[in-house]
Amino acid sequence: MQSARKLRGEVEDAQRPLTPRPPRVAPLKASLTPAPRTGAQILVLIADRDDAFREEYRPLLEAQADFAITGCVGDGVEAVRLAYETRPDILMLDFAVPALSGLDVLRTLQRANLPVRTILLAGDLDKPTLVETLQLGARGFVARTTPGELVCKSIRKVNSGELWIGRDMMTEVVRALSTAAPAGETPAHSDFGLTRREREILTLVVEGETNKGIARRLSVGEDTIKHHLTSIFNKTGVSSRLELALFALHYHLVETNKY
Repeated sequence: MQSARKLRGEVEDAQRPLTPRPPRVAPLKASLTPAPRTGAQILVLIADRDDAFREEYRPLLEAQADFAITGCVGDGVEAVRLAYETRPDILMLDFAVPALSGLDVLRTLQRANLPVRTILLAGDLDKPTLVETLQLGARGFVARTTPGELVCKSIRKVNSGELWIGRDMMTEVVRALSTAAPAGETPAHSDFGLTRREREILTLVVEGETNKGIARRLSVGEDTIKHHLTSIFNKTGVSSRLELALFALHYHLVETNKY
């Protein structure tokens, strides 16, 4: 009880709603540096309200040679306590975890400046909540029905410095961030040297299309799309499709009124 009161006290100031702000591409990219323990096991903390879920996923993750489980808890207070104590690389966090909400756990970890990357276990989230979780440091979203092999892949990708958002959620995240972006902001560079074809491909990336889908819609080969994407990544300086989508929205490289 004393521990729970102490941790709740630490997040009292964080209870106030955050003022919406636009996606910040450069700081976001800077925060996605790889974990420092190169070659070591990825330390994973699981926090989920469902006993059956924890019992299913703990042995799955423990069976991976490159994972080590630092704890498996059922509420937000214990999640924060063990994050302080064990300093995991990855926190698998049930958004609806009790005692401290998922948002309060994220706020507390951000205020403490703990270098843990959080993957949210969540279903449908409204647009303001999606934006807020990203602003608070969430680096992945995984549905509770996601197959185990993809859960493991998401942990490895997020630990290596990438964002993990499934294709089915990417469009919603892009829409949420486009709603939060200020309409009147003028970018420092108008088009970053992108060609008309590259802008077409960029628009389809924002819509969540795969390389195969883009190639089919533009009636070209996948290798051609890969060549164009390499050029787009070089010109914009981003390193993943999600970062590219956020970049495109932030600098008004696509029509945001479509989203």
